[in-house]
Amino acid sequence: MKRLLFLCFLCITLNVSAQDAAWHTDFEKAKAVSKKTGKPILMYFTGSDWCGPCKMLKKDFWQNPEFLNQSNDFVLLEVDIPFREDILTPEQFKKNKKLQSKYNKQKSFPTLLALDSSGKIYDRISAYSMLRDTSGYFAFIDKARAIR
Repeated sequence: MKRLLFLCFLCITLNVSAQDAAWHTDFEKAKAVSKKTGKPILMYFTGSDWCGPCKMLKKDFWQNPEFLNQSNDFVLLEVDIPFREDILTPEQFKKNKKLQSKYNKQKSFPTLLALDSSGKIYDRISAYSMLRDTSGYFAFIDKARAIR
């Protein structure tokens, strides 16, 4: 019986940690989903191929089982600004740069914004330190959950 319980626990744990959150890359579609579901948007600015703190945040926070369990409470939008040209289509890169000019004028990476379905900013958090403390990001999404 103990082995069966252990195997069930192991399967559930592996399933949760193997999950990936569903990320949008199109802002208009993300707003439409947000409007339809009533869920707030988390807009994430990353430099996927060059930003060290972004890479650490991905591992420590975005792939964290605790976040993955909560990710369905949000419409997730990734806005990648890579250096390499083969990562995004030219059209997507242009859309992302346009979003950056409106929502991340400081060009700070990583940056996470909490938005409503109309695109209004309610909160923002930027940077991620070498200390790898995700508590500020978890507190941020707790506050963002209240946006409707």
